[in-house]
Amino acid sequence: MKVDGIFEGGGVRGIGHVGAICAIEEEGYSWARLAGTSAGAIVATLLACGYTGKELKDIMENLDYKKFITKTRLHFIPLIGLGLNVLFKNGLYKNDFEEEWLEGLLSKKGIRYFDDLDDGQLKIIISDISNGKMVVLPDDLPEYGLSAKDITIAQAVRMSGTIPFFFQPIKLKTPKYDYPILIVDGGILSNFPIWIFDDHNEWPTFGFRLIDEEIIGKPLEGRNLISFYKSIFITMRQAHDLRHLTAEVNDRTIKIPTGKISSTDFYLTKKEKEALYTNGYQSAKKFLRNWDFEKFKHNYPPEPVCNKANSF
Repeated sequence: MKVDGIFEGGGVRGIGHVGAICAIEEEGYSWARLAGTSAGAIVATLLACGYTGKELKDIMENLDYKKFITKTRLHFIPLIGLGLNVLFKNGLYKNDFEEEWLEGLLSKKGIRYFDDLDDGQLKIIISDISNGKMVVLPDDLPEYGLSAKDITIAQAVRMSGTIPFFFQPIKLKTPKYDYPILIVDGGILSNFPIWIFDDHNEWPTFGFRLIDEEIIGKPLEGRNLISFYKSIFITMRQAHDLRHLTAEVNDRTIKIPTGKISSTDFYLTKKEKEALYTNGYQSAKKFLRNWDFEKFKHNYPPEPVCNKANSF
């Protein structure tokens, strides 16, 4: 059976998605359309471009996550280097490596742009903080006077994973605006875009969520500026999507526990990587044992088109 996949953002914890993907594919499911934010955008992209769960597992096992942290010259100034990066660059690190790494993987499949894929096959969420709005790529490119050939998929994924204050925002030049648009992690507006493919009832849409212990209300760890910014981001990331976690969404979502592993823990041990993968695999297997698409459709029939169109 076909299935659409929606993958939540979560930095390095996205390894859990890979375990769940392997379990889903073992049960005979094939991917129709895919979407994601941040780390979720990475796995959604690789699946859309033809990689299998087993290939993703091999890629993630051999990946040196420390390479995602690219230092600037300011880092080498004793004591104040980190603070200067936030003050002058609006972020601690650059994330150039993510784009280069992904570009290489996609080139092996002969894919670079969104129009190298089927129409609507892949959607990536980013946040335009210059205009204060969520952006879905490639759908919203025309709003900026851009075409599918103006932004590569790897660039879009990098933008989606630009965690505010941790990574420096991306400056996007567009024909429509005479100033660069600042782009950051799509997770600040929708870290779990489960709504994005709710336009049919022919096959299911599965959500993949990373359940961590960084819940809203968790006390600040320390009183420094970085800790303060991190808490702001966590609150923004979770508050929006928690409002949309209805019973219907819950019943089609695979929940992957990630314990105390942070989104930006780029120094994961082998044991931690294996734990994330295993948690994802086991969570998906457990979900599928109870999944019944016909029962789901009976419990949550689609709303009539006329009602949707007239709702406010």
